[in-house]
Amino acid sequence: MKAVLQRVTHSSVTIEHEVVGEIGQGVMVLLGVTDGDTERECDYLAEKAINLRIFEDDEGKMNRSLLDISGEMLIVSQFTLCADCKKGRRPSFISAARPEKAIPLYERFIQRINSHGIKTATGRFGADMKVSIKNDGPVTIILDTDDIMTAAE
Repeated sequence: MKAVLQRVTHSSVTIEHEVVGEIGQGVMVLLGVTDGDTERECDYLAEKAINLRIFEDDEGKMNRSLLDISGEMLIVSQFTLCADCKKGRRPSFISAARPEKAIPLYERFIQRINSHGIKTATGRFGADMKVSIKNDGPVTIILDTDDIMTAAE
């Protein structure tokens, strides 16, 4: 799984001129599910995302997590994170999971975040979405379970 986390003061997702998800201070997550992902990667990434210390403490150091600040999370599916751009000029999305695999893992990720009492909002899987992000800092972190799970083992 791949995720782009952006620390935000506000973020929303709009579908056909209707705001379907909106948060205040917290994290905007663009989530890409690859063909080889399992519940193990999903659970690991969810725990990493909520515990990553990317919010400032009283001394201005990034030392607080989403849980520590009682922040919110907007989660948007983003299969284009799985793009392979090694050859040519047109990205290949062959490694992106098909919807029948990606949707249950996307929903599991949301459930794992909710299980910690974090207020979440979402986009709509497969929809044409317009995402508004007011990046705070700016702070943007890229997580890839292929990289972080290998390092943790």
